[in-house]
Amino acid sequence: MAVHSLRKSDIQFRLRSHSEYMQASFAALASAGLAVILLASAYSGDGFNQLLAYAGYAYCGFTLLQAFIWYRIRQDLIRSGSISPYVRLLGYPMMLSFATGNVFAAAAAFHLVKQKKHTAYTLSVYALLSTLLVIAVTALNMLKPYVANGFILGALLLLLAAGLQLISLLLASRLDEGRLNPYLMWTIIILQCIAAVSGNLFSLFAGILLLAKLRNKGYSAGSRFGEVLERISHNMAAMLGLLFVSVLLSLSITSVLTFDYSLAIDNNYSAILQSPSAQYPLGTDNFGRDLYTRIVLGARISLFVGFLSTAIPLVIGGMLGALSGYYGKRLDNWIMRSLDILYAIPGILLAIAIIAAFGAGTMNLILALSVGSIPSYARTMRANVLQVSTLEYVQAARAFGSSDWVILTKHILPNAAAPMIVQCTLTIGTAVISTSSLSFLGLGVEPHIPEWGNILKLGSAYLETHSFTAIYPGLAIILLVLSFNFLGDGLRDALDPKISRN
Repeated sequence: MAVHSLRKSDIQFRLRSHSEYMQASFAALASAGLAVILLASAYSGDGFNQLLAYAGYAYCGFTLLQAFIWYRIRQDLIRSGSISPYVRLLGYPMMLSFATGNVFAAAAAFHLVKQKKHTAYTLSVYALLSTLLVIAVTALNMLKPYVANGFILGALLLLLAAGLQLISLLLASRLDEGRLNPYLMWTIIILQCIAAVSGNLFSLFAGILLLAKLRNKGYSAGSRFGEVLERISHNMAAMLGLLFVSVLLSLSITSVLTFDYSLAIDNNYSAILQSPSAQYPLGTDNFGRDLYTRIVLGARISLFVGFLSTAIPLVIGGMLGALSGYYGKRLDNWIMRSLDILYAIPGILLAIAIIAAFGAGTMNLILALSVGSIPSYARTMRANVLQVSTLEYVQAARAFGSSDWVILTKHILPNAAAPMIVQCTLTIGTAVISTSSLSFLGLGVEPHIPEWGNILKLGSAYLETHSFTAIYPGLAIILLVLSFNFLGDGLRDALDPKISRN
């Protein structure tokens, strides 16, 4: 079909239907934005920062190359509807952008070089990128006067994980989606499961996906979980959100060996309020403590509180909602009216009241955040159970004499869990904000513990003179919440058949 005969709407549909084009667009815009930020930071402030300037120039170069790739992809798709082999070859030099920390361009390059991509390959790419980012963050400790006692062991284990993931990526590129190769798939499963010990979520998901495909003899994705992974792997925003979460989770686990906790809690009055440098990448606070180490170790607290304060109301609220929706009548009325009383109290005031009664502390903070979230989970589960209970297969199970426990656990709850999963990802982001807010007010985690809210509280006093003490922990909170929101949006689209299959 000639280019001129295509309508504008047809051209837009053709472009948006190709993941390579969307990823190239996103990578070009993100690279350009980061280049501007780096160059502005290099030429502003007290003096010229040569390291930031070189990084900004490198980002500008890769931005131009990414923009050229985006333009060629656009031209190829408009003319023929497919990307030419020459344009795909441009993805190989673009892979070098990862050396500058440009994950956006590197991810787009890995997807561009392979024409037929399956979910295992995509997960293997992000697994390797995640580990390389953790290695890059950890390697900055080598510029400090001393490192943690377990730094060498931790670094070797990270390099081993990266090597296993690289082998898995090369093997995954040889997998044929239409033909089952048990030997090759088992090799990838074993390698990815070993690498997943470092906390890499993509390695864990890749191993589970391939194991499910083997169990189901290669049909479809092998399971409902595999189908969701296949759909979410085409959503770049959701994958980047999961990448950031995976990096933080891996850092939280490996930092036990690679980061010295004393740098985050011990006062160093000879290095008070130092500007960012090679020794202190993010500067120091008003007690001379390394902000870089404090923010990395603070991710452990934020993730722990976020996950646990979401899991508790998920279990309790889910059980109450399921019982209320399934049995109804008096039990429904009693449960929901009791939860209405709890729901009428503002969550932040309820959390403050609980902490004021039991005292500030990590476990009390988790309890305070969990109690306020129970009613919303119970309402969501009750609505889902009421809807699923009217379906034909539930009525058929009742007719065959299945017990209430069997009907709930095998037929209703698995089919009512999708909205709960999406709500979990959004609630974790809210829990992170609430944790930081309460810590900022002095009602959350103990003041001596490196937590993002505590770090932000101390930095806010020096916002005019040493703004970096508040900007960096604030950015960490923003990025983590955005990541969970992007992941939640992707899960919503993947779990909704009306959206994901169109």
